Amino acid sequence: MRLQLLDFLLLAAYLLVTVGIGLYYRRRARQDKDSYMLGGRTLPWYKLGLSDASDMFDISGTMWMVSLCFTYGMKSIWIPWLWPVFNQVFLMMYLSRWLRRSGAATGADWLATRFGQRGPGVWASHQVVIAFALLSCFGFLAYGFVGLGKFMEIFIPWSLVKSYVPFAVAPQYVPHVYGIVFTLFAMFYSILGGMHSIVLGDIIKYCIMTVACVAIAVIAYLRLRGHELAVPAGWFNPFFGWRLGLDWSKLIPEVNSKIASDGYSLFGVFFMMMAFKGVFASLAGPAPNYDMQKILSTRSPEEASKMSGFVSIILLPIRYALIVGLTILGLLYYHRLNLKAPDGTIDFERILPLTINNFLPAGLVGLVLTGLLGAFMGTFSGTVNAAQAYIVNDIYLKYFDPHASTSRILSVTYAVGVGVVAIGVGLGFLAKDVNTVLQFIVSALYGGYIAANVLKWHWWRFNATGFFVGMSTGIVAALVFGLLLPVGHLLYWFPLLFAISLGGSVAGTYLAPPTEAAVLHRFYTTVRPWGFWGPVLAAVQAQDPAFRPNRNFGRNAGNVVLGIVAQLCLTILPMYLLLGQHLPLLATVAILIVVGSILKKTWWNRLSDD
Repeated sequence: MRLQLLDFLLLAAYLLVTVGIGLYYRRRARQDKDSYMLGGRTLPWYKLGLSDASDMFDISGTMWMVSLCFTYGMKSIWIPWLWPVFNQVFLMMYLSRWLRRSGAATGADWLATRFGQRGPGVWASHQVVIAFALLSCFGFLAYGFVGLGKFMEIFIPWSLVKSYVPFAVAPQYVPHVYGIVFTLFAMFYSILGGMHSIVLGDIIKYCIMTVACVAIAVIAYLRLRGHELAVPAGWFNPFFGWRLGLDWSKLIPEVNSKIASDGYSLFGVFFMMMAFKGVFASLAGPAPNYDMQKILSTRSPEEASKMSGFVSIILLPIRYALIVGLTILGLLYYHRLNLKAPDGTIDFERILPLTINNFLPAGLVGLVLTGLLGAFMGTFSGTVNAAQAYIVNDIYLKYFDPHASTSRILSVTYAVGVGVVAIGVGLGFLAKDVNTVLQFIVSALYGGYIAANVLKWHWWRFNATGFFVGMSTGIVAALVFGLLLPVGHLLYWFPLLFAISLGGSVAGTYLAPPTEAAVLHRFYTTVRPWGFWGPVLAAVQAQDPAFRPNRNFGRNAGNVVLGIVAQLCLTILPMYLLLGQHLPLLATVAILIVVGSILKKTWWNRLSDD
């Protein structure tokens, strides 16, 4: 074990601070429901953006991305399109403004602004979006829980702890025990202090992680000087053909097995599927999780857009400095790392914790550990907050006690938070590894979500019944696909999953009459989306000839393309810097400057235009 007294003190100090944050914001959070769940919509965009970025800087995702960078090199910048990461660009350019204009508190609450409170399918549409939101939240809780346990097991071997524990634990469940212990801290401050404590905790964590990432990047850069990385041809090239073109057989044969199990060998096909799925997933808007809650917490539609743009700027360079720094150390000292999991297989997700534990000095280990633990707690707490919002706002208050007092609401919210954490932890026990949970969430579950949520923004005739049928068929099909298909193959079945959900959405739409005209008019004039809204536009202009529709599709689409280019540049810039690729680095900086200058005119200066 490499942890020294200084490392333990840093870790203990952070945990005590999180407890203090929860206690400090307890009184403010108890003012009312909006103060607890949305911070009273008083937090500035840059704080919410930093908090949102911090929530995305999680242990599980970072472990996964380090294993990707180690395996695929520069080509790994494309694989996070599975989420897809560029959905932040769509949000930044226009969708965050559309969402925030609704004034809703949750995704289910938003449906009332689109489909109204009455009519066929309205009740069912609320239930299906709540079901999806909770499935998503529970999936992310399990995902974070699994990564945290695997991470902590490296630093605190069970052999040093078991003599102090009054019960026996099987080796495969040791990570889960660590996960439960640290989950309790995350649960305490997030449930007690609500959105205010979550945002402050995220800001503190981001500052710690920034220091740690820069320190690791400097160490990796200095260690690499005078050495060459033992990597296959093509590892430094971000571009690709139909096949991946990386052969590790003469260096680390086990990596070829990982590539085969990931299902990425036909990288061209894999990329097209990612891009196809990613564009539609982005057009659907944010999923009902912590990202949506942060957007709904902003002070105005313009600030919602700024917040989403800020996320990529402050997240990607810092996070990838850590990822490529740890990758460099992992490649330089691979043969000194023991990547064997308890079951005897090679687990490349262990590269991150093992590299930190073996090659960083005392103090810095504690700082990185504290930052990554905080990353888990931030993601975990944000997800718990989103789940609480759905259960309390859209189930308890709507159907059980609409006139509940503030104290009653908060008591129920606390109880719901504990229950949500318990379910997430329980699902974590069933998960095999980080990648398994991730692939199911992004390839299967989200595949069933997309079609109905694209149509809700862009097609006037789409109604609550269509939303319910489309979401239901998509989610059921996703669960069936997830049970029957290998994890690595789920993405390739996305077109069929999308077609099933789209067919259900269209069929369900024509099973019921259109949404009430007054609801459609109010939504269209308030949110002002572009798309297929001709009959609604004609009716609105008949009442108000001065009304002008949103004609900014072309500008929004062009800004999205530029934004994705900028996002890729922000991702690869620290990689080129630390790997000493000077010419590509200069080209990347030049592209960023040009794209940034254009977006200043076409996006920032025109935030209030549409």
